[in-house]
Parts: sequence; structure tokens; C-alpha cells
Amino acid sequence: MGSILLKDITIADERKDVFIDKGRIVRIRPEGSCVEWDIAGDCEVMDCSGKVAIPGFINMHTHAGMSLMRGIGEDMLFHEWLDKIWKIEAGFDYDYVYWAAKVACVEMIRTGTTTFNDQYWYFQACQKAAAEMGIRPAVGYDIMDRNDPEEALRQMDQCQQKYEEACDLWNKEGAIYELAFHAIYSVSEPMMIWAADFARKHDLPLHIHLSETRKEVEDCKAAHGGLSPVEYLDSIGVLGPNLLAAHCLWISDHDIELLARHGVHCIHNINSNAKLSSGYHFRYEDMHAAGVNICIGTDGCASSNNLDLLEAMKTSALFQKAWTGNPKALPLNELLDMATINGAKALRLDSGRLEEGALADISIVETDSSYFLSRAPFLANLVYSAHSDCIDSVIANGRFVMRNREIPDEKEVLHEARQALSKIKTA
Repeated sequence: MGSILLKDITIADERKDVFIDKGRIVRIRPEGSCVEWDIAGDCEVMDCSGKVAIPGFINMHTHAGMSLMRGIGEDMLFHEWLDKIWKIEAGFDYDYVYWAAKVACVEMIRTGTTTFNDQYWYFQACQKAAAEMGIRPAVGYDIMDRNDPEEALRQMDQCQQKYEEACDLWNKEGAIYELAFHAIYSVSEPMMIWAADFARKHDLPLHIHLSETRKEVEDCKAAHGGLSPVEYLDSIGVLGPNLLAAHCLWISDHDIELLARHGVHCIHNINSNAKLSSGYHFRYEDMHAAGVNICIGTDGCASSNNLDLLEAMKTSALFQKAWTGNPKALPLNELLDMATINGAKALRLDSGRLEEGALADISIVETDSSYFLSRAPFLANLVYSAHSDCIDSVIANGRFVMRNREIPDEKEVLHEARQALSKIKTA
């Protein structure tokens, strides 16, 4: 792995020289310092005058294999949409998911994401696609037995086998191995307990959907003596600091207390929630005040239609300000943390910050446009004015995965994805 020198790049309003080697940020010094550095070997040099560095985004809830499913379930309620999606997915294979995941990686790179937390079928295909595109996935076996005892036993055996096959290799490649189960309504109670125990035993993150819809909460209360989904998972021992819970939209004060007490990491997905009419009253202020680590995700393209985390950041802030009536409900610095350092904390990843010693996951923003032509703070212009095409270059794990808006092999990826898409029936 070669090194990278970023000359005269702005970090937190200060012009710096940055040296990257062996996948990490080695030096951050005042602009001009690099002339005194003894840099030998293969080093890529980039003049970054007028450009700003931010940490690479961490998209904490995706279904990368859905990138070729945009627009196939429009104007539908969540459970109608989900039934349609499951029927279509029955025709998918490894090859389809591989090329769909590659398309997702192209889109995430273009929009500044360097790590993504995925949940989907044929997870090995997603890992391979991400490794080839150069960004970091958190992905692993996805459990969904649909309350079938025989299927539960089969998935337990397969989960153990896939873990033993993959985890050592993946750790060496920089990927994060995790376990997932879909949701309380699609997974049996014994299977959820087994998954939680397996994840704890092997020190793995556990990625789930939780309290996404009003119906999920009402059905859970009817089936489990008035317990909410959060309370129910607490009662069977699933909640814990390794739990990555997507949505957490329909929650009570007691739910928030439980999430905070157990150190659960909660992931906001505003575009998907709003588009499927699941809701928008995400209780950010209450959760933040309770000490919950709150991250942000796009969800999959079948519901959110894109993987643009910058867009999701803007929408999240606007909805918070609107429904709470408080313009300070989600300030810019906390919004950036949701998209960077909070996700890194949830994945136990030394990233999400621009500091010496951290993993070199960096997005380079071009500010030579009308969107940044004001005296406003950079973050205000980035989130509320600009679009993700302002992201000029992206470094993931110490390597350029996009430079000057060019991504290697992008045309081939799109061509092969069209071929894969032609084999799938979506009507």
C-alpha cells in the first residue's frame, strides 16, 4: 500500500498538510510543513488548495443488494411494500447481489461514504464487491426463519459454518463481520435468543430492524402482554452494547431508558421512514439527552431510492426542526457526528475523525462553487446548500477510491449490473 500526501487542505478552518501511510493518518501539520518531510517510496501527491477534508461518512443501515430495485414499490404502505420485496428477492442469486452491491459501492463512494453497515442475502457477494471497490463493509449472516422451526435449525447450522469460513479472512482484509436478524415479526423468539447469544459469544455486532412501524409496536404489544418491541427484546436478553438497531422510530420514554441503559446503538433512517409513511417523529433530542449513541443510515434503494448520506443528513435535520418546533433540535456538529464518529463507535472502528493515528477514511470537498460562496460556516453550506457532487475525491483505508470524480471500472460495473438486472423479474 502506497502513501498519500495531501498538500494545503483545509481541516476545521485551518490549512494543513496531511501524510497518509499504511492506511492511517500519520501526520497533520500546518500548510507548507511537507517540504521538510522525508517521504520516500511510492507516494501520491494531491494539491488540495481550496478543498476541505471531512471524515468519510459511515452509512449505518443499508441493503446494498437492493441498489437495482429503485422505484419498484412506489406509493405503498410498509407491509404491502415488504411483501412485494420478498417475492422479488426470491429470484435473486449470488451474481445478482454481487453486481448490485458493486453499484451500491459506486454510489456510496460518489457521495462520500467509506464504510457501510449492510444487511442482506448472499452477504459474501457484498463483501467481495466492497473489497474490490475499496470501501469497508460491516456484513454477515442474516437470519430470518419466519417462525419455521426447521428453517431455524438450518440457519443456525449455516450461520456457524459461514462464520468459521469467513471471519478470519475478513478481519485481515479490513471488513467487519457481524450477525443480523431481520425483525421481531420475521424471526422466532428462540432464534432471536440464539442469535444474541451467538453474537455475544463471538464478540460480534448484531444488526436488526427495531420499532420501525406503528403496526410492529401494536402487534408486539398484543402478542407479548403489552410489551413494546424494545421491552420485549429486553425481556428475552437481546439488548446490549453490541446491538445496532435500525429505525427506533416508535418508542416510549421507557424504551429510551432501556436503550440507553443497555448501550444500544440506534440508527435513524429518515428518508425511508418518511417515504413508506412509517413516520417521522424520531425522538433524537430525548435519546441524545439519555446518552444513546445515535447514527444515521440511508436504508436500501428499494425504499430510500439512493445511498446519499449527505441528503439523509439534511432531511434528518429539517424534519427534526419541523416536528419539534425547535430550530436547535439537531445542530450541525451533532449531525456530522451521527454520520461519522458515532458510526465508528458503534462498529468499534478507529475512524470517523481526522486525527493522527486514525484510519485514513477521508472525503475531499471541492468548495469552488456557488454553494460555498458565502461567509457561512462550512458545515452549513455543505449540509444545507451543496449536493454530494461537491465531493471531489475519496480516500478509504488509505487509498484513493475516487479521485477528481473518477472511479476506476465504473462503466464496467454499470454494464454488468444491467446484464444482471435483465435476468430478474420485478413486475
